[in-house]
Amino acid sequence: MKQHEAVIDTIEKLGGIATLGQLYKEVLKIDECIWNTKTPLASIRRIVQQDKNIYKIKPGLYALIKYRAIFEREGIVAESQNIKANIEFNHSYYQGLLLEIGNMKEMITYIPPQDKNKLFINVPLKNLATIEKIFDFTYPTLVDRAKTIDVIWFNERKLLSSVFEIEYSTNIQNSLLKFYDLQDFNTKFYIVSSEMRKEEFVKKINYSSFKSVKDRVYFIDYQYISNLHTKMSELCSIKQL
Repeated sequence: MKQHEAVIDTIEKLGGIATLGQLYKEVLKIDECIWNTKTPLASIRRIVQQDKNIYKIKPGLYALIKYRAIFEREGIVAESQNIKANIEFNHSYYQGLLLEIGNMKEMITYIPPQDKNKLFINVPLKNLATIEKIFDFTYPTLVDRAKTIDVIWFNERKLLSSVFEIEYSTNIQNSLLKFYDLQDFNTKFYIVSSEMRKEEFVKKINYSSFKSVKDRVYFIDYQYISNLHTKMSELCSIKQL
């Protein structure tokens, strides 16, 4: 089997769509394909970028051309297309990436109950989170506040390590208020959004109301999350080679 055939076959088996991380894990399992290179993961990246049968949906996410119309009807669209569909797809997609990154970091991962049946590509988010119910890590009022956060990473002591709010078009200030309420925990707070919203973030985090958490809240864009997911998957795959 040729290398590009192995990549296409793997995407097909994954439902016609796959992240680079998924391809790193699965393509090299095909015994019929010989890579004869010290950098097979770089070869996989080259194939998804150049093969005419494959198209890019967003950074780190690729699909087979023959399924494009089907995916677009399901709301899985390229960044430049339907904005409403992008809002719904982006939110659960980046939740999924953050859950997988947290899992690779051996964190305990959580998503809110209302998101458990939303899909990360074609997998329910509840299948990626390592816990279904949030830990009772403090007073009930604060636990109730935390359980609405988009993604939480807990450490081995079942305490908040990192929390993430994904903002496509909603008000960033609402997320900052959640972080403010949780300021007494040794936690890193992240706003995940488009680079185009960074200026808005900077303006709001500098409100005097958020002075106590200003230096603990970080803005990271979608490209960063995608790159981190790909890099973490690459490191995990190299360990398995």
